[in-house]
Parts: sequence; C-alpha cells; structure tokens
Amino acid sequence: MIRHLLLFLCLIIGYACTPRKVYLSTSFREPATDGLRFIYSYDGYHWDSVPGVWLVPEVGTQRLMRDPSIIQAPDGTFHLVWTSSWRDDYGIGYASSQDLIHWTPQRHIELMRDYDTLTRNVWAPELFYEPTTAEYYIVWASAIPGRFDDTQRQYYTVTRDFETFTSPRLFYDPGYNSIDGAVLRRGDGDYVLAVKDNRKPGYSHIHVSFGTTPVGPWHDDSAPFTPEWSEGPTWVRVGDDYLIYFDLYKQYRYGAVRTSDFETFVDITDSISVPPRHKHGTIIEVDEHYLRRLLSAAGNSKNL
Repeated sequence: MIRHLLLFLCLIIGYACTPRKVYLSTSFREPATDGLRFIYSYDGYHWDSVPGVWLVPEVGTQRLMRDPSIIQAPDGTFHLVWTSSWRDDYGIGYASSQDLIHWTPQRHIELMRDYDTLTRNVWAPELFYEPTTAEYYIVWASAIPGRFDDTQRQYYTVTRDFETFTSPRLFYDPGYNSIDGAVLRRGDGDYVLAVKDNRKPGYSHIHVSFGTTPVGPWHDDSAPFTPEWSEGPTWVRVGDDYLIYFDLYKQYRYGAVRTSDFETFVDITDSISVPPRHKHGTIIEVDEHYLRRLLSAAGNSKNL
C-alpha cells in the first residue's frame, strides 16, 4: 500500500521524486601529497569546498596525487585515476568507490612499462567513457628520450573493467609538446578535445580540436582561448552552454570560458568563484545524495 502511494505521489509531483543533481569536481592542493579533495556547485558557476581529504596517495615513485580524473560508470561505480609521480614512473594511480567516501585499495597501473622502458613520466591521466562500446579510455602525456625531441606526446589505452588494458597508442601529436587532453562526446561521431599547448615560453594555453572517434584523428584546431600559463581544462554543461574551466596556475586561481558552438568562446572568469588553493580535476554531475553523504561524513551540512 505504501509503495503504491509513493508511486502515485511521484506521478502527481514527479519533480519531487527525481534526484536533484549537483556538479562535483575532483581537486588537489599543492604540493600534491595530501590527497583527493572535492568542490561542488549547484549552478556550475559558484563553487564551495567539501572539507577534508578523501583518499591519501599510497602508490607511485613519489606518492603524489595530481590531476585526479573521475568518472561514474553506468552501474554507479566511481573510477578515479591520477598522476602518482613527477618522474621515474611508468604508471598512474587508480581506485574506485561506490560512495566517494570508501575507496578500494589503490593500484599502480604501469601503462608505459612495456611500451618503452625509457619513459620518463606518465602525467595528467584523463578518463572518458564511450557508451556505444561500453569502453573506458585513459589519456595521458609522456616524454620518452629520443622521441619527439624529448618532449611530451599524448597516449591512450582502452579498458572495460580496469583490470586489462590495451597496449598504449599515440593519441594526439600536434607536432609539439602537449598535455591535458580532455574529451567531450557531443553525439554519435562528434567529439571535441580540449588540450594544452605545453610549449614554453609564449604558449602554454588551451584550444579545442575535433574528431569523429574518441581518439581522433583530431583536426581543425581552434585558436587558443585562454591566457598563457593555463592548464587542466575540464567541461561542465549548463543549459545549452558548455563551460570550460582551466587552472591559471601562475595566478593561483581558476579561469573559465563559455561556448555553445566551440567556435566562439566568451571569457567568464569574472563570473565564476572557486575556493582558493584548489587545483584542477574533473567535473561530473551526480545525484545530490552523494554530496550530502560527503558533507555529513565531513561533519559539515553547509548550504544543505
């Protein structure tokens, strides 16, 4: 009887039975040794901190947690990858969670050990899920002595279960040092890549490229739309617009642009607010109850 009554109420006031959504972003703080943090927003523009550290790095040569990238699988599982070392490391950190509070034991996934034993680093892993094939893509940047003038290029691997991975392949080679490739799926056969031109000095800004698969080939690079010394782009869709956030790391703050067509980019840096000291991660949209549990576990119910 109660179940039927609740179903009837949902039909009458359906909006009250639909979980409220909230934007949640992974984050870290320098010197990147304390671990995983979160920030959240209800409107995509104004952000607040979730107090506390939720996963302390335990893997990698230097045991860092930089560039944490997160994705929620169709079954609800959260998958997290991160940069685990500055140098002398063939892999990245990985863990998963059902609630963002309790995490599986950390694993060190050595993506580049069999690709080239001279690999210096594995930096800035980014996660992407392709629903048509139920596959996860991990994209990262590595520098290999003797290749590409010793500068970084981006590589990728594919997995279905985070247990087995395809051999690394070249993901993006614009002819210069690049990093921080974040993929957006706009529709079947329509993908956008936000990426950092990592040449210095005079560059170190972000642009977009376009492709018909999650791994390119990428073409029609846009003009750069961020200031110099920008990194760590991530997306959030708000209404009909996409907001692209980026870390202005020399200014110790965030910047952002708004676009609806990826041709015109409007600087909205003065319209956003991000708590100080937070560094770049990945924005996802989750049911509000995950945030409520995080804040409850942190002993903080601010704004809820």
